[in-house]
Amino acid sequence: MSTIPSTSSSAAATAAANAAASAAAEEPAEQSIISGSTGNSSLDVSSLVTSLVNAKVAGQTATLSAQQTNDNTQLSAIGALQAALSALQAGIASLSNGTALGQFTATADGTGLTATADGTASAGAYSVAVTQIASAQTLSSAAFGATTALGTGTMSVSVGGKSMSINITSSNNTISGIASAINSSSSNPGVTATVVTGTDGAHLVLRSSATGATNTINVSVSDVAGDNGLSSLGVTSTPGTDGAASTFTSAVSANAWKQSASAQDAEFTIDGTAATSSSNAVTTALKGVTLNLTAAAIGTPPGTPQTVTVAQNTSSASTAINSFVTLYNTLVTTYGQVGNDNSQAASTQGGILSSNPMLATIQNTLAAIIGSGVKNGNSTISLGALGITLQAQASATQPAGALVIDPTKLAAALQSNPSGVANLFNSTTGIAAQITSSLNSFLGAGGLIANSQSAVNTDLKSITSQQATLATYTAQLTSQYQAQFTALNTLMATMNNNSQYLTQLFGGANSAGALATGASG
Repeated sequence: MSTIPSTSSSAAATAAANAAASAAAEEPAEQSIISGSTGNSSLDVSSLVTSLVNAKVAGQTATLSAQQTNDNTQLSAIGALQAALSALQAGIASLSNGTALGQFTATADGTGLTATADGTASAGAYSVAVTQIASAQTLSSAAFGATTALGTGTMSVSVGGKSMSINITSSNNTISGIASAINSSSSNPGVTATVVTGTDGAHLVLRSSATGATNTINVSVSDVAGDNGLSSLGVTSTPGTDGAASTFTSAVSANAWKQSASAQDAEFTIDGTAATSSSNAVTTALKGVTLNLTAAAIGTPPGTPQTVTVAQNTSSASTAINSFVTLYNTLVTTYGQVGNDNSQAASTQGGILSSNPMLATIQNTLAAIIGSGVKNGNSTISLGALGITLQAQASATQPAGALVIDPTKLAAALQSNPSGVANLFNSTTGIAAQITSSLNSFLGAGGLIANSQSAVNTDLKSITSQQATLATYTAQLTSQYQAQFTALNTLMATMNNNSQYLTQLFGGANSAGALATGASG
């Protein structure tokens, strides 16, 4: 059986309990034998056997049970430690990979324009003037009867260089049938067809799904048979230049189509530099910044500038750092619960891992990282520079070894020295990266946690095997004692009957037997 660490007081208590269990189990057996040998006609074989067997195995049974309880308590303690380590591992991911730091916010001081920024942005104030927003082309056909069969043929519809071909047959050659065929095509290039019914009839309306000058709609119809308006649905659109609206030419007549919205790019300037975008979500004009444009951003008069301010996002960094401290302190509290030898520890698991070298290794490794610094040029920056210090003595709210944050000092460091903070938590040699590397080792396959759990589980299997062997031995001993004491009981009963018979014949201390009475007669 593998050796599992436990406290000496527990071992002493277990030994005392085993001795008491054996003594208690022997007493009923002694009483049964005394009773059977002092005039009773028979022994209580069942109780006697049970008592003797219990006396024989009570000590070993209690020892195995105590070891099993100790092992299960250790597994529970290791599980609690594992949970705290895993929570810290997950909680500092954004610090260890650098995503929590170096973030920026972007705000606009006008209307109709919003902005977001990522970690590649640069802090600064930018003047943005919008003169035109991007729009998608919408074309509306001439009116037709809602159920009019327009003829058969092949219709090709393209948007921005992508196209689809639709067979127009007698089953779909109405306005609504054509609209449905366009929308349901698996090769639809990005156009939505609807039917708008007015006082003059039903109109086929085509809308590009994408904004931008190049996303114009073109329709051609070929192989027309039984033409009753199908050929008039052909239209050719031309993108505008220099920000101008798109134009179109109908295949049959000028009145066959109307353009209710043109395809055009957004136009704006950033600090006086002209730029365009096919989308109103502008991602390429200002590195790391997305500008979201609406018509209200054009302003009055058109092109009225507004300021977009990009600034360091200290809130996300502060939240991540505070979360790191909280999770680390939870781990320190767990150390005390599973490894504190004080019998008054808050957890019933107190002290169970105190002699397990795994706990000391984890504590010392992480504490060394927390207390170290990270090179920042020719100097070293540590958690102390952020107002984060170790609590040397336990307080009413925190155990010794916990981290304490000075929020004012942290806010000042994030504001005045963002590069230093980012270096302290860089993704290769930073504090969180080092902790994550250690945690991955502790929690991974073949790590300290897994090895400790494996050792305890191996011991539990051994105990289970010994308990099974003990159960087999108990059954065999019970059978043996049952046979022996049943025979003894039979012998005692025979002897008792013989004694009574002889007393009847020859008499006893207080009576005359039958033979004695006969002789006197």
